[in-house]
Amino acid sequence: MATEEEIIDPTAGGGKAAVALAPRPMDLAGKVVGLLDNTKEQGTLILETIGKALQEKYGVAKVILRAKEHYSKPATNALIDDMAKEVQVAIAAVGG
Repeated sequence: MATEEEIIDPTAGGGKAAVALAPRPMDLAGKVVGLLDNTKEQGTLILETIGKALQEKYGVAKVILRAKEHYSKPATNALIDDMAKEVQVAIAAVGG
């Protein structure tokens, strides 16, 4: 006996509300940049390399590197809030 199964389209619906982008600085000179490691393989190395390049090429004053608890979990609000208190620009890793 055949039964009907419900198929759910994961691309259908969802929030389509536009989210305004945060203001972008004109340059990075003198800025504090936060780097968020997603804890995937090579993420830390990638971010350390990016941080060094940002300081050498663009005059970034300070780089702060933080890591999420686990790549499969979003960053906690506490981690985001702590970074937001210190940095003007943030970059998230996509190691993998």
